[in-house]
Amino acid sequence: MHYPHRISKVKRARKIGFRARMRTTNGRKMINRKRRVGRRVQVV
Repeated sequence: MHYPHRISKVKRARKIGFRARMRTTNGRKMINRKRRVGRRVQVV
């Protein structure tokens, strides 16, 4: 039986979570872009 690649939730959050996005300029732009369009910002 083949198991899917399972990345830990902590690693995932650290890599692409809200705090990780806010750390970079482009990440902040992305979040603001989503907010402007009117999406609820749910990162991760």
